[in-house]
Amino acid sequence: MDKAILVQYCEMKEEIKDIRARIKKLDKFLENPPVVSDTVKGTRKDGTIGPIRITGIPQPMYVRKLQIRESYRQLLEKKEVELLELACQAEEYIQSIPKPELRIMFRLYYIDGYGYAGVARQMNSMFPKRNVSYTEENVKKRFLRFFEKVEKCPPMSR
Repeated sequence: MDKAILVQYCEMKEEIKDIRARIKKLDKFLENPPVVSDTVKGTRKDGTIGPIRITGIPQPMYVRKLQIRESYRQLLEKKEVELLELACQAEEYIQSIPKPELRIMFRLYYIDGYGYAGVARQMNSMFPKRNVSYTEENVKKRFLRFFEKVEKCPPMSR
C-alpha cells in the first residue's frame, strides 16, 4: 500500500459529495417542477372554436429527471460501498505508520479532511504541553519527510 490509497480515498469522498449535491438539485426540481403554458386553436368544451390555453408540467422532462435521480441514487450506493472499502485500506495504511503522532496527523488530514492548518490546530489541542507548537508548515514538512522516507525504502517482501 502507498499514498495513492489515501489520495484515492479523499477523491472518492469528494465524488460522493458531488453525487449527493446532484441528487439534492434533482429533488428540488422534482418537488417544484416548472409549469409551462401554451395556447392552441381548437374546440372548447362548450363547442366554440378558438384559442385554448394549456398549462402543465412537461411530462417527458419530468420522467427523465426521475430516471436520472434514480440512477444517481444507485451510483451513490455503489460509491459508498467502495468508499468503505477504501476507508479500511486507508486505515490499514495509516496503522502501518510507526509513529503514533504521525498516525494521528494522517487520520486528521486524510480521513477527517482537515487541511494542514486544521491538523496543526487539532494537534496543538491534543498536545498542549508540547514545547514547540504545531504549525501549518511544520505539519506539511512532516508529511513530505514521511513520504520521502517511504519512497526511498525498498518494498517489503511477503
